Amino acid sequence: MKILIIEDEIALQDTMAGYLTTGGNICEKATTFFEAEDKIISHTYDIVILDIMLPGGNGLDLLKIIKKNSPETGVIIVSARNTLEDKLKGLDLGSDDYITKPFHLSELNARINSLVRRKMFHGNNQIVFHEIILDPKGKEVTVHGHKLSLTRKEYDLLLYFIMNKNRVVTKESIAEHLSGDFIDMADDFDFIYTHIKNLRKKIHDAGGMDYVKTVYSIGYKFSDQ
Repeated sequence: MKILIIEDEIALQDTMAGYLTTGGNICEKATTFFEAEDKIISHTYDIVILDIMLPGGNGLDLLKIIKKNSPETGVIIVSARNTLEDKLKGLDLGSDDYITKPFHLSELNARINSLVRRKMFHGNNQIVFHEIILDPKGKEVTVHGHKLSLTRKEYDLLLYFIMNKNRVVTKESIAEHLSGDFIDMADDFDFIYTHIKNLRKKIHDAGGMDYVKTVYSIGYKFSDQ
């Protein structure tokens, strides 16, 4: 998953990013209101971890921008303020969860996993698309009961496709989702073609259908139609 961590405590931000990256996520960071605003407007994220008190502005105003630009993005507010008023205001504005500092990283990870299951996969522990079954917790994929040996990027690509099934996704959005901030260093999108080719072959070799449709000059669509 692609996660944006908006937090002005650098040590805490780095600790969260390190922990979540180890779990296979792509993490981007913002430490000020305006830096976060720029990222929210320019990019899309699966999850945003949002501090309320930020240099330059209030995190709740960022929450409004997130819900306006990308209402499907999950938002977890992280704050040192543990008042009922703050929690209710955040929930009223569209946040999905609220966690109070200090907290254990394992609790944050559990909240994220719960949010993903609830928001993106209707509470299911497995994601099923015909013969393809994904286990988000174990990051495993089976096709007709055969376990696929996927790289992390191939798994992320398949998950991204299924999350956006029947929608055209651009090459740029795929590249950004797989590489985050590092996409600025890419010369071209050849690495996308390589990941898609390998993913298609592994699914085909396990007896699965090819659901990846090329949309000329734009990108791809994952669909059974």
